[in-house]
Amino acid sequence: MKSTRFLPLIAFAGILVMLAVGLTLNPRDLPSALIGKEMPDLSLPSLHDSGQVRSADYRGKVWVINVWASWCVACQAEHQLLLNWRLPDGVDLVGLNYKDHPKAARAWLQDMGGDPYTAIAVDTVGKTGIDLGVYGVPETFVIGRDGHILFRHTGALDEQSMLKKITPVIREALEQ
Repeated sequence: MKSTRFLPLIAFAGILVMLAVGLTLNPRDLPSALIGKEMPDLSLPSLHDSGQVRSADYRGKVWVINVWASWCVACQAEHQLLLNWRLPDGVDLVGLNYKDHPKAARAWLQDMGGDPYTAIAVDTVGKTGIDLGVYGVPETFVIGRDGHILFRHTGALDEQSMLKKITPVIREALEQ
């Protein structure tokens, strides 16, 4: 009987420890179950022409895919950075326009000062976004030569995340 009287105190202490650990975590650092796994098959209409944007076309290359939408406020914040981003030679920046109307996406790109992407796939229903585990836009993924997802960044990119997180992953992938 005496050992059970401390049970509520022990439970309360355990909850406090879990809360303290939780408060130290960054909510933007969401683990992705797809890191190290193959990029889901991407074969979607192109935003700019009647062709298709296919992940198979990037096999053997390191590439970056940025999920965005014209209705996304955070996408506006990162767009100028994407326009100015100088990726290493041979590394393509591919856009995935997510749950958006193509006409609105094209107008948004024009209003925002241009198109930083090598190609843009249109995912109007969001199926490819779901396959990638996208929970909101923007999100950015680095894909290795073998088609495996190497890195995921959730939220708007900033100079720090581009320089300290994404660029090193790209460089390492290029060296392999």
